Amino acid sequence: MFKQIKSDIQTVFENDPAARSLFEVVFTYSGLHAIWAHRIAHKFYTRRWFTLARIISQSSRFMTGIEIHPGARIGQRLFIDHGMGVVIGETCEIGDDVVIYQGVTLGGTGKEKGKRHPTIGNNVVIASGAKVLGSFKVGDQCNIGANSVVLREVPSNSTVVGIPGTIVKQDGRRVDRLSHQLPDPIVDSIRSMQKEIDRLRSELESIKDENTDLVRIKAAAGRERGE
Repeated sequence: MFKQIKSDIQTVFENDPAARSLFEVVFTYSGLHAIWAHRIAHKFYTRRWFTLARIISQSSRFMTGIEIHPGARIGQRLFIDHGMGVVIGETCEIGDDVVIYQGVTLGGTGKEKGKRHPTIGNNVVIASGAKVLGSFKVGDQCNIGANSVVLREVPSNSTVVGIPGTIVKQDGRRVDRLSHQLPDPIVDSIRSMQKEIDRLRSELESIKDENTDLVRIKAAAGRERGE
């Protein structure tokens, strides 16, 4: 237990250059308080004391502005910087050495049942305001850009930005955003509609050409009869 507490405090010093003293970190860092409260709540949750676990997690939410469901599984050395507005869902799993900034949501889409929240790998950084929604995995060594909305699995060693999330760097090299865009059902539907529109336009042009030829033939036949 004390080894875990010491590790959590050391994580703060490693990730936040503004941390000046042990006293300041222990008594003023809300992210640290939220993690400690979650560990207690999670122990009660795993023992099926669900109501008590929720009371602890909601009390922590009131005090820190960080909402972590007691069912979430959190690895070692998680660092939540600032933290206000962070939401972590019940079936979310977070690996080791993850950094989360304020306003991040690790949630569901409302369509899944059972495992409905993301699994975050090791050494992942999730920047301010990012939303990772759904029961998929974000691989190890990934960076999720500020205010990104990630709806599909992200391979390891990737940087994702934008809405919807798009891979802009993988394995240390920049990639073509168009060819590495994460799948999006709305974009796919629009592309399908555009293809259908192009097909109908082509057929319409063919009909117009046929009608034009028919008019010319009739005109020519009329001139011949007139002669």
